[in-house]
Amino acid sequence: MKEQRVCVLGSTGSIGVNTLDVIARHPDTLSVYALSAHSRIEQLAAQAAATGAKVVIVPTDQARSRFRNAWPGSLPLPEIRVGAQALADTAADPQVTTVMAAIVGAAGLPSALAAARAGKRVLLANKEALVAAGGLFMRTVRESGAELLPIDSEHNAIFQCMPQSGGAHAPATPAKGVRRLLLTASGGPFRSTALDQLPDVTPDQACAHPNWSMGRKISVDSATMLNKGLEVIEAHWLFAMPVNQIQVVVHPQSMVHSMVEYEDGSILAQLGQPDMRTPIAYGLGFPERIASGVGLLALTALGRLDFEEPDFARFPCLRLSFDALETGQAACVALNAANEIAVDCFLKQQIRYTEIARVIEACLDRMAGLPATSLDSLDEVLALDAHSRHIASELCLLKA
Repeated sequence: MKEQRVCVLGSTGSIGVNTLDVIARHPDTLSVYALSAHSRIEQLAAQAAATGAKVVIVPTDQARSRFRNAWPGSLPLPEIRVGAQALADTAADPQVTTVMAAIVGAAGLPSALAAARAGKRVLLANKEALVAAGGLFMRTVRESGAELLPIDSEHNAIFQCMPQSGGAHAPATPAKGVRRLLLTASGGPFRSTALDQLPDVTPDQACAHPNWSMGRKISVDSATMLNKGLEVIEAHWLFAMPVNQIQVVVHPQSMVHSMVEYEDGSILAQLGQPDMRTPIAYGLGFPERIASGVGLLALTALGRLDFEEPDFARFPCLRLSFDALETGQAACVALNAANEIAVDCFLKQQIRYTEIARVIEACLDRMAGLPATSLDSLDEVLALDAHSRHIASELCLLKA
């Protein structure tokens, strides 16, 4: 495997922690060049000390002081870079070969785009790069010759099952012979909950995912299946696949991570344990397969695999996601922004669980009346994102 110097943006989150675990298993070919964190500065210091990172990126001067105070005095201090621009600059740093783009939310978009523009191998775990700026991001990957490997378990599964003649470069047209993409969804904690009980769901209940260990925001997105809707939008861009050739199926066991159906009727599926080290190792090692630390999958103990159609009455956020993709990129920006605001308000117990979808739909309705924008630049994307968040915040206040 070719030697890689990795920049992990968002190293203290679950994706970042798992990335460092995989890197540590391959010291001869993988090394950490840079790490970033937003709030867990003491954990960042421990990670940097353990990995020998040359650079760390923190959000503020205060965070820089916290990092210095947490640093073991016996070790040489890494270079400390500060601020949002430092994230983008480090993603494009000539010393970096590979960027794990794992910063959550719109805050991760500029650095992911900078990595793509610099022609890096981009391991994409940030949804906003495609949901909010899919056209711009994929065009940048093609023009720069960057490598793009999706890290979401579903998109990584599809990538593994697709024809590999195109390598890890962004396709402009659907792969020849592919008829349909099938994204699997666990159904979350409320797959069989009575509909009349959903308004009273608590944040802790929504965050109790049956299969995956995730952060609170993404756990709520999984419960509403908005997360799966965002993945449909991502799949459209990643694989140049029309929306009518992307389907979601509920698969409670979370062992089949996604499938690709071919014109001859064959369906290729990628199976594995619900452990993010598998897609991370695939991205780091591509085109080779490297050890991830994931154990054997006991198929005989599993016994059965179930699949069912998603219920749009139970999961209105999924329906809204398909509608947004059919409407256009601006609607996708508004969908994602409104959801981030609504989920934050729900986690703070300012709105009810069932009002998340209502806030998103109302925001989409209001944004539909605005003049069309091309979204050909990052500034345009971020401006529309900010405006959508403002509207969603107003709608949440009305429901509070």
